[in-house]
Amino acid sequence: MSKIGKKLITIPEDIIVKIEGDILKVSSRDGKKNLELDLLLGVEAKINETELVFNIKNKDIQSRANWGTMRALAQNAILGVKDDFKKILEFKGVGFKANIEGGSLILNIGFSHPVNFKIPEGITITTDKSTITIVGISKYLVGQVASTIRAFKKPNPYRGTGIKYKGEVIRKKAGKTATSGTGVGS
Repeated sequence: MSKIGKKLITIPEDIIVKIEGDILKVSSRDGKKNLELDLLLGVEAKINETELVFNIKNKDIQSRANWGTMRALAQNAILGVKDDFKKILEFKGVGFKANIEGGSLILNIGFSHPVNFKIPEGITITTDKSTITIVGISKYLVGQVASTIRAFKKPNPYRGTGIKYKGEVIRKKAGKTATSGTGVGS
């Protein structure tokens, strides 16, 4: 039995949850934020007044695995529609800059050319002096965009430059040092 799948999800007052066939629809009362989830194989959802409950149709291994996953995805959808998810990236390096131009993030991160990243629909990106803030209602999409941007210039443990998540600890390595003239060949 899934410990996570058994838990009930309390639906906040300002969120509307509907089940239409095999699709779970989560939206805000004002209709500005909407998310749709496909129900995973072997899982059924029911709404009891202000609670969302998930049950399994079959007792096979895949259905039991999908039960907890579907509950976690629904919880994240409700949290995302209520309060957006946010990831902050920090960048450091000589001449490193980030700008937003016409629906694209332009990164100058030490290459001979600027890196163009088209901002996906449903994501809002803002830049500051040395940070990039990614905001959206889908936890998956926010994490995917942050991961893609970080992959353009991963943190260098020798120099301490690159793009990293806020709060991520990059242990700095020593690197090579010059030796005195008493070695072999002198």
